[in-house]
Amino acid sequence: MSSDSWPPPLKVWVAKCLGQMTDANRAEAQAELRQVIADAFVNKTLWTTDWDGVQLQSLLPKAPPVINPLNNLKRKFNDAQTTAGTGNKKMKKGPIGKNMGTNALDPNDMAALNRRAARFQREHEIERRKGLAGHAHNPYSHASAPRADPMPMDLDEPEANGNAPNWDRFTIVGRSQEIFKDYLRLTSEPKPEQIRPFSVLQETLNQLKKRWREKVSYSWICSQFKSLRQDLTVQRIKNEFTVTVYEIHARMALEVGDMVEYNQCQAMLRNLYELGIPGKVEEFTAYRILMLVHGRNRSDLNLYVGQLTDRQKSDAAVRHALDVQRALTTGNYHSLFDLYMNAPNMGAYIMDHFIDRERIRALMVMTKAYMTIPLELVRKELAFDTLSLAREWLLEHRLGLFKNPNDSDTKKNLDCKVLEAPLAQVFEEKYRKVQIKGAV
Repeated sequence: MSSDSWPPPLKVWVAKCLGQMTDANRAEAQAELRQVIADAFVNKTLWTTDWDGVQLQSLLPKAPPVINPLNNLKRKFNDAQTTAGTGNKKMKKGPIGKNMGTNALDPNDMAALNRRAARFQREHEIERRKGLAGHAHNPYSHASAPRADPMPMDLDEPEANGNAPNWDRFTIVGRSQEIFKDYLRLTSEPKPEQIRPFSVLQETLNQLKKRWREKVSYSWICSQFKSLRQDLTVQRIKNEFTVTVYEIHARMALEVGDMVEYNQCQAMLRNLYELGIPGKVEEFTAYRILMLVHGRNRSDLNLYVGQLTDRQKSDAAVRHALDVQRALTTGNYHSLFDLYMNAPNMGAYIMDHFIDRERIRALMVMTKAYMTIPLELVRKELAFDTLSLAREWLLEHRLGLFKNPNDSDTKKNLDCKVLEAPLAQVFEEKYRKVQIKGAV
């Protein structure tokens, strides 16, 4: 299992854990770290676990041992006696714990993770204090705590390559006046003449929004946004404009189903919000709930919902997401599909990724209650816009088993008696396991 496929929040969490390890707890902590990640991999929860809330037991503070002062005196006396008897011989004893790091998760990535962990320990609290003290109004921030910048390792954190430079040393102010610039992964020290300053980046965003309305290709827009994000990262700019950039790119990614970029933007936004920088917090809180619903990770979902504030719970989008969770938990498919048809913001785009699964489950319930089901009822209950879309969906899933297949769509009736086995097979083949690897 290569760490290249890890989600950004997991990489940040690993770096944080590594920074908290000492020679005394390293072996136990690394063993527990490997076990936690292995369990998440087996359970397919790498992308749905709230890693920021996971605590390694081996890193919790331990009560100091009770030392008998008499034992100390006795040990000092024995040490003095031993030293006196050894003459001028030098003890050839290596430093404790010198070789304890050899069982790391991935030897090829440990150097990079250790660098990130060291910076986490040194600068995370400084970054947070700056953010809470009016940092949102300062366009340039030179702090660089990894936790507040959990970008994918191949985008804004090139130090994933052990031979790459430490980007914290190269925080700069750009001088380029180019409005558009294709994204290229940085492999050397960034040069100010190749990086756009804050004022130019603002104009870049305005132009990209205009181009998106003009229906340019998403691949070009995505490359431009990744380049824009890169220029922000290199200059350590973290303010309301940064939040806006990530929010807009996240919405565009949702619209076209690019869950890789959406997840990267969502991870960054969560950390920017934690710094106290204003944004559409409730909107993206609702999206996170829906993503956890999609992943069917009940423990993480319950933990996250339990941490919501009263303000968040009172927001219409968050209430909608919580209603979706409740409808699924209670098996109320009628309510679920009504919520799908009336989802606020971009919520329906996330629901698109699990709505077919729930249609199958709802149809399994319906076929047990009826002998036949009119196609019109399927359209209405399972939230299809037209009869033809409902019929095509049934045929696509090998479920178009009608009693009267030659009649018009308005008269077609599903034969429930013969649907039980095909429904179970389709659910087992396509929807038993949830595939979330950054792309759905």
